[in-house]
Amino acid sequence: MIELRNVTKFYGHRVGVQDLTFRVAPGEILGLLGPNGAGKTTTLRMLTGYLAPSQGRIRVGGLDLWDDPEPARRLVGYLPDRPPVYREMSVRRFVTFAAELRGVPRRMRREQVNLTLTRTGLTHVADRLIGNLSRGYQQRIGLAQALVHDPPVLVLDEPTAGLDPRQIHEIRQVIRDLAGTRTVILSSHLLPEVEALCQRVLIMDRGRVLVEDTPARLAAAVRGAHCYRVQTRGCQQATLALIRNLPGIIRVTPTDGGLLLETDQQVDVRPDLFFALAAAGLPLLELTPVRLSLEDVFLRLTTHEQKEGSA
Repeated sequence: MIELRNVTKFYGHRVGVQDLTFRVAPGEILGLLGPNGAGKTTTLRMLTGYLAPSQGRIRVGGLDLWDDPEPARRLVGYLPDRPPVYREMSVRRFVTFAAELRGVPRRMRREQVNLTLTRTGLTHVADRLIGNLSRGYQQRIGLAQALVHDPPVLVLDEPTAGLDPRQIHEIRQVIRDLAGTRTVILSSHLLPEVEALCQRVLIMDRGRVLVEDTPARLAAAVRGAHCYRVQTRGCQQATLALIRNLPGIIRVTPTDGGLLLETDQQVDVRPDLFFALAAAGLPLLELTPVRLSLEDVFLRLTTHEQKEGSA
């Protein structure tokens, strides 16, 4: 359904994204994951035709986005990171306006608008002014304008940004309900969101794809080691420097809750770790075996890339 081939985008001398090549199958939900500045939004804007790639080709539904721009764009619904709504309009009038802009035939427009309002849970607020509704409802309205022309492809940029937990759950459920009937690409820096929604994930950093796979297989691929969560009382940097030098330690990654240790399966590092920390005056508060999550994979990959880039 979607194909990017050797796509690069320059902003002057700065590279926004570099040599992106990937495909998204019909009915698949693909997540673009990465820190701020990774190139996620640039990628989505090129997919929707708002930006032209400096190099490479993009095809949507078999159509080249730049050889056949109008028919290719009609296949795509786009929700930017800030919902594109007119606050002075009612919900129904705005979604109808979006249908007109998207070329929904007049004879089908009322039915399509009503279907879209139902699908996005907006029927009971259809006659209210958008400006009087919450951020969560405005996000739903943004999703409605992307859906109203019934596109086979949805592109969602940070679809739950700024929402409270209940609103996040509701928007995620709407997206789940679309799975299988539409191809969805969404960007996020929220790891639980990608794990909850996406069948496949691309982890991006500094404009490049670092790795591409399912969330489960990404975690399994780096699970060939024993992993422990470690927390000590004292300087984290001192703990980090000490642990790195112990036998059997493969990798140490700082996390919000302490350190993540990956160790050789053939070596039990726990006794040496305990005595080394005690000798250095760094009391051990936690040593817990863990299964690597997508968050751990993300931290490992992006931390490694930052070190490589600064070397």
